[in-house]
Amino acid sequence: MRFSNPILPGFHPDPSICRVDDDYYLVTSSFEWFPGVPIFHSRDLVHWRQIGYVLDRASQLPLDGVRPSGGVYAPTLRHHDGVFYMITTLVDGLMESGNFIVTATDPAGPWSDPYWLTETDGFDPSLFFDDDGRAWVHGTRPARPPRYEGHTEIWVRELDLDGMKLVGEEHVIWDGAVKGAVWAEGPHIYKIDGFYYLLVSEGGTEHDHAVSVARAESVTGPYTGSSRNPILTHRNLGHDHPIVGTGHADLVQTPGGEWWMVLLAIRPYGGYHYNLGRETFLTRVRWEDAWPVVGPVELTAEAPGLPLHRWPVPPACDNFDTLRLGPQWNHLRTPREPYWTLNERPGHLRLRGRPESITERTNPSLIARRQQHAHFAVHAAMEFVPENDERAGLALVQNDDFHILLVMTVDGLVVVRREDGADHTLAQADVPPGRLWLGVEAHGQEYQMLYATRPGEWRPLGDPVDGRVLSTTLAGGFIGAYIGMYLSGEGHPTGNIADFAWFEYLPLPET
Repeated sequence: MRFSNPILPGFHPDPSICRVDDDYYLVTSSFEWFPGVPIFHSRDLVHWRQIGYVLDRASQLPLDGVRPSGGVYAPTLRHHDGVFYMITTLVDGLMESGNFIVTATDPAGPWSDPYWLTETDGFDPSLFFDDDGRAWVHGTRPARPPRYEGHTEIWVRELDLDGMKLVGEEHVIWDGAVKGAVWAEGPHIYKIDGFYYLLVSEGGTEHDHAVSVARAESVTGPYTGSSRNPILTHRNLGHDHPIVGTGHADLVQTPGGEWWMVLLAIRPYGGYHYNLGRETFLTRVRWEDAWPVVGPVELTAEAPGLPLHRWPVPPACDNFDTLRLGPQWNHLRTPREPYWTLNERPGHLRLRGRPESITERTNPSLIARRQQHAHFAVHAAMEFVPENDERAGLALVQNDDFHILLVMTVDGLVVVRREDGADHTLAQADVPPGRLWLGVEAHGQEYQMLYATRPGEWRPLGDPVDGRVLSTTLAGGFIGAYIGMYLSGEGHPTGNIADFAWFEYLPLPET
């Protein structure tokens, strides 16, 4: 059997994986989106279902005021002695920042509140549990002193599991395999056949990303790099390759002895643009001369030698007929007040208007999900009567300065493209009051806005919008595009509401 890459399409970067018996669990970065650190479950490494979030309470994840592409970086997931551990970094938090650990006995939660590691700094922390019962934290920080811009180093230090704090001497063990390597980061240590292996990414998490490996006879080193480093990169394949930016990897072994690697990579389209962000891929690993050899990262490949285990496919349409939002939905930063309900009007998602806007570093009234395909369609049904400067409708978001809106206003239904912090109204239509159907149909970088005033009678609103405004290449940062339902008073207090009867997301054939 063959499988398709990516195994987690859309914005799912920095994957980390662990196996418990026949079950595999995987987490990815979430940056400024809440809940944080989505967690997935698989039994064949190919089919994954989301079982929740590691950080789903405000007490765990204060994202207030976090900048775009700040927040939660590069989680590592490990299992030891019946307990799951997740370690990560909260970057540029206004209330808390730094490295922390949370624990759970069930990966679906609940997870503990954070144990902050105040004894260290840096980012991309990882955990290693040795067979002598000792635990070690290792991570990345700027080299001391740096010899050039982007020069980082990998450190390791023992973790006291009882006190959940770092103890003992700190050891600097690595600063990159390639001469002048930048951003040596994302380290993971494994003990395999008596050697300690250090897997590290370098080159920056874009086109030049790469994975290198070193090994030692002691966890604290000294480490010697493989003569074949980097053991994985696509930077030599050019910008027109369908998969680029391969890196930030983690290893897992199956019960049958196969080795596999999960990693992030990028699928650019419409030129060197990637609206989907960095996604999670899977590739085979074998061993030669006691060093890992990584197979090519391809769009399709031979599947692991594991029993096939498919999960039920979630419905394409959310009819909002449950009491809780589904796991596909996220908030922009930590919601401190419930601005949405699912029970005030059964069968509807109701958004409450607030002054906050997606142009600000706040928590606006926005319920959004990842864009996961270059070709897709979204449809939703909305009831909203605008007043003053209010806007409600669909939002396609990269960050506060780069997004696209299809929103109802007092001036009618409008399409707004925001680029570099400047709004451009591209189209407008007068529509009658009552239920309004909104849609987006994307074919590559052409995003056609649609609307209907009667069921099924769809009309285009304006010309296709240039979707490159949602690309990381243009907008910067580390995340992928989101699309969702939005309501804002645009800086003015409002008690208005917008009701959404359903929201549908469909992948479209590539043509």
